[in-house]
Amino acid sequence: MTDVTPAPTDAPMDAQPDTQVSGPGFRIVAQYAKDMSFENPRAPDSLRIEGKPAIDMGVEMNAQGRQDGLFEVELRLTVKATTDTMTVFNVELVYGGLFALSGVAEQDIEPMLLIECPRYLFPFAREIIAGATSDGGFYPPFMLDPIDFAGIYVARQQQIARGPVDSGQA
Repeated sequence: MTDVTPAPTDAPMDAQPDTQVSGPGFRIVAQYAKDMSFENPRAPDSLRIEGKPAIDMGVEMNAQGRQDGLFEVELRLTVKATTDTMTVFNVELVYGGLFALSGVAEQDIEPMLLIECPRYLFPFAREIIAGATSDGGFYPPFMLDPIDFAGIYVARQQQIARGPVDSGQA
């Protein structure tokens, strides 16, 4: 039998637990698959290929504020598997979340929305893509590798800082 008696504390019996979050953070209000497409154009032949197909993957993160004070964050993932002779499968997923930020300084809102929020959404999007490829007949299902959202964000900021490419015209 397991003892479920709470451990004694030094706090008075009538003390209330501290439920306020200290420091910046976010709360997810909702998460959802906004758009999904799975194509297996050469089935059943695509299920019997030899070797591993080439994988082309794309990742985009978008965020926008809403009039209700919440932020909508979208994680767009595309995965295309091909061989020399055929498209094996093509998956496109837009997975979104509605987030409430608290205690976040203005200069930290963008990194929070484009790094931390997608990091939270990613495991759910990964599972949807794995399920789609499994349901499409592929075993083992395709499992996305972890994504470095901070690295993508930094690269995007550096690209913006460089500005538009000079076309050489005066």
